[in-house]
Amino acid sequence: MKKVKFKTRKDLKTMAVAFSEDKNEITKDGSFNRQKNYFTGVLGGEEFPAEAGRYRLIWGEICPWSHRVAIIRRLLGLEDVISEGKVYPVRTEKGWRFSLDAGDRDPVLGIEYLAEIYEQTDPDYTGRATIPTIVDLTTEKVISNDYHNITTQIESNFTDFIAPDAPELYPENLRSDIDALNDVLFNEVNNAVYKAGFAKSQEAYEKNYHLLFNQLDKLEQRLSDRKFLFGDQLTDSDIRLYVTLARFDVAYYSIFRTNRNRLIDFPNLWRYAKTLYHIPAFHETTNFQSIKMGYSLGNHAENPRNLLALGPDTSIWED
Repeated sequence: MKKVKFKTRKDLKTMAVAFSEDKNEITKDGSFNRQKNYFTGVLGGEEFPAEAGRYRLIWGEICPWSHRVAIIRRLLGLEDVISEGKVYPVRTEKGWRFSLDAGDRDPVLGIEYLAEIYEQTDPDYTGRATIPTIVDLTTEKVISNDYHNITTQIESNFTDFIAPDAPELYPENLRSDIDALNDVLFNEVNNAVYKAGFAKSQEAYEKNYHLLFNQLDKLEQRLSDRKFLFGDQLTDSDIRLYVTLARFDVAYYSIFRTNRNRLIDFPNLWRYAKTLYHIPAFHETTNFQSIKMGYSLGNHAENPRNLLALGPDTSIWED
């Protein structure tokens, strides 16, 4: 995996973001309440039909919500159908920036900050510009930042473009079971780490700490006799769990204080995560350096000196 170039300390001064963006998402009892998705167009639906070359995915290697869309795009062989743009892993005071591209601009959209296309789409929008974002290139407007549903929409509505040897990630006979498990994964794993990490009261932190590890214990047991969450079949649910597991030891364990166990302390979850990592679509989109940078140098950690931890050793994923 190509390393992301580490910005200078001078650059990081302008990139470090306080928790000001998240203050509106903290309730009176100190709990973190994530902002709702504002743009919810259905990708591949009636208004935005499945077409090759029409849509562009904007994602970042730090972000688990956007990482899972990037995995699916590669896993289903849609690289030539849905283009991609990638933001720098450390969010700036103006939001996500295309600092990985020449001239600090997305080469297709011509914008420096993701927020520009949100304003272009709806000048009255006051929320954060979030990733993943799906842009309709025919109008150069945002059609979706609905990370809950983008993956299943692609899996269901882009079947004419999916590679013939790609796995069926959202089979009709399992959809109700996948939807039910995905709901549990979001509330008790994917978002629970953030609700623990962003908590502003001891009670809120402990509540989500226990919620998270109780569910991880259940998943550890579930994976004791199967390769994937639904047996031998790789599904959308596996991708949703993987993106949290990939960030667990390098970010959540220390920065979000979800430190009862490391991922490597769960034999079945660790074996499962490495199995997924060795699938090219997972491996090629997982950048541990970007993840560490995004959580350590962005708005997730109290890190006034902008020190980037050297550990943990991520080479163990290659075994």
